[in-house]
Amino acid sequence: MNRAAAYLLAVSLAIFAGWQGLAPLAAQTASTAPDLESARQALDIARQQQRNARRRAENLEQESARAEEAEAKALSQAAALAARVQQAEAGVAAAQAEVALVTRERRTLDRRLAERREPLVRLTAALETMARRPLALAALQPGSLRDVVHTRAVLGSAIPVVRQRTAGLRGELARARDLENQRRAALGERREAETRLETRRRDMAALAERERVLAAQAAGGANREAARALALAEEARDLDALVGGFEQNAALRTRLAALDGPIARPSEPGAAPLPAPARRAESSGGLEGYILPVTGRVSAGFGEQIAGGSRRPGIVMAPRPGAQVVAPGAGRIAFAGQYEGYGSIVIIEHEGGWTSLLTGLASISVRTGQGVGAGSPLGLAPRSNPSIGLELSRGGTPVNPLDRVR
Repeated sequence: MNRAAAYLLAVSLAIFAGWQGLAPLAAQTASTAPDLESARQALDIARQQQRNARRRAENLEQESARAEEAEAKALSQAAALAARVQQAEAGVAAAQAEVALVTRERRTLDRRLAERREPLVRLTAALETMARRPLALAALQPGSLRDVVHTRAVLGSAIPVVRQRTAGLRGELARARDLENQRRAALGERREAETRLETRRRDMAALAERERVLAAQAAGGANREAARALALAEEARDLDALVGGFEQNAALRTRLAALDGPIARPSEPGAAPLPAPARRAESSGGLEGYILPVTGRVSAGFGEQIAGGSRRPGIVMAPRPGAQVVAPGAGRIAFAGQYEGYGSIVIIEHEGGWTSLLTGLASISVRTGQGVGAGSPLGLAPRSNPSIGLELSRGGTPVNPLDRVR
């Protein structure tokens, strides 16, 4: 056998050995599984939040169409627009997660293809060497014809095996082309989602400005209530004391509302009816329609240990920069403003003795004493390192908000 035939045979054996040595790739692929799994989870969460926001927006738009009172219609319209903003935010997050997922899969595939290409490059070089040798030259060398016949026999037996071995590689190359197409489609979807988000944010800003003007025109008693709330905030030792003070005020208002009104004096004293027992306020244990205030992931859970050894009384969410923040449930704004160490905060009183506290807002679009519905816009998250805290309590006892989310 001449030198070329021997080289070809050696290369063929190297190819087979190389394919047999691809088993460690399974371990390499497994090492990237956590990254792929986290990307898939992020994509699933974003898509679910997108669906939830779309359903909420559709329901609120229907409520707005059915509402006859101007106040109820305006409340539903604002909440519906806020839901559309959150739908667009979740759409951007879903597109970004899909791009990240496709990119990770493509990198894993590229590493695998790089290792599989190496033996094929050696084989291709050997075949090119054989193909460039003229047959007439082989006929002039002693023993060359016999070597040519032998080499072609080796090639005839090796080529079917090579085709079989490269079938999987050809499939992975096709998969690489599909991933590239998916990446381009995901990038296009992200650009469209970002455009929709900016449009809806402009609509939201215009609506907030209209609400601000109307609120200024209706100011009066609301200003006095805001002043009292601000005084209570200045007197409170900490945030827990502040929330507790508002809960006590809410409980007092509930008891006063349950009392009967004044009874007219009867013409005959003996005909005076016996006093009826005071009505008890209806308080169902539920908190209907409770939702998360922002789209995004939960970065800190309820009850986790924090500095000082205490337990976290709520959850913390990491939304997109400048994300829309909405009311988690229907109720009344007990406080809206700055609180030292927590940024802009909002405290909402709900029926049944429930209270929600939201912290970390960059701007607030509601005022003290204002009524809100579940999903009504409250303000915006910061543009840098956004972190929105949500605490839910009843009678001073913290409750995990995730247990109340529908």
